[in-house]
Amino acid sequence: MTANISILNPDKRKRILIIVSNPAVSQQTGWPIGAWAAEFTHPYWEFTEHGYQVDIVSPDGGKVEIDGFSDPRHESGYTADDLISLGFLSSPKTAALLENTPKLADVNSEDYSAVFVAGGQGPMYTFIDNQLLHKFIDDFYEQGKVVVAVCHGTCILLKTKLSDGTLLVDGKTWTGFANSEEQFADSFVGQRIQPFWIEDEAKKLPNTNFITGYRFQPFAIRDGRLITGQQQFSGGAAARLVIEALGV
Repeated sequence: MTANISILNPDKRKRILIIVSNPAVSQQTGWPIGAWAAEFTHPYWEFTEHGYQVDIVSPDGGKVEIDGFSDPRHESGYTADDLISLGFLSSPKTAALLENTPKLADVNSEDYSAVFVAGGQGPMYTFIDNQLLHKFIDDFYEQGKVVVAVCHGTCILLKTKLSDGTLLVDGKTWTGFANSEEQFADSFVGQRIQPFWIEDEAKKLPNTNFITGYRFQPFAIRDGRLITGQQQFSGGAAARLVIEALGV
């Protein structure tokens, strides 16, 4: 009922902001890297199916590149079964959303009910020390709104602090890309991929509880207004927790 009313009255729809990485080059592998498709396409589908308006932005704005292995059309066939991403990337309307994303600095956080930080290989370079992004997430959370991060997008939670100087994850239970998944990925390509592992760094933090589910299985958790998802198979699950948290 609520979703139908939202669709009939677009001005009344709640808005959700998805933040994706700008393109980068991995210092570990030399690969061009960016956002992982499923980590924004699956949430986008979940949200729009429930009547939400969704905007996609990046820290620096401009064209978004996706990690090659996350493209269902990639020659590796690694994600060939990801039909949601295939549809998103093949549809002119949705594919156009990646061509010239707005800059995060131009976003008014008051326009959104939730922010969803997508992962990929890019965030480990483009998000981890991005003070503008950290401040945006801090401000958004302290406005009493829902903050979400999935997969390597959760690297922001290693450093994002609230106005009182404590980490956002202080006293919270959360998840992110697991060491077992890093090990599998490194073995798959025959070399170390990431500059650091989120699970290792999270477990060095005091007064926070980092947990993981089964390797490459959907796993998302909610601790109050913080929602986190483990990896690329967890974007939809995290989105559903957002819908639950927003109550519509």
